[in-house]
Amino acid sequence: MAKKSMVNREVKRAALVKRHASKRAALKAVISDQSLPMEERFKATIKLAEMPRNSSAVRLHNRCQLTGRPHAYYRKLKLSRIMLRDLASFGQIPGMVKSSW
Repeated sequence: MAKKSMVNREVKRAALVKRHASKRAALKAVISDQSLPMEERFKATIKLAEMPRNSSAVRLHNRCQLTGRPHAYYRKLKLSRIMLRDLASFGQIPGMVKSSW
């Protein structure tokens, strides 16, 4: 099980990303618009740099929903490989059977 502080940090980052997503998208659109004057684009760049770093979606890290484990994460199920195997062994995931031969 991951440390609760790390899991809480990821939850906090996800909330920041959601809160600032529209503002960041608008600033990025201004920055990439070549028809605008250079001064206006530079001001938008400064505003984007002043925003919280954790509001960037790149800083999010995928973690298991049950344990918080950051490695061996299956995106489709939002679970780590260990929890996926445990749930499959107990028959909790429909259609999935642990293989044995």
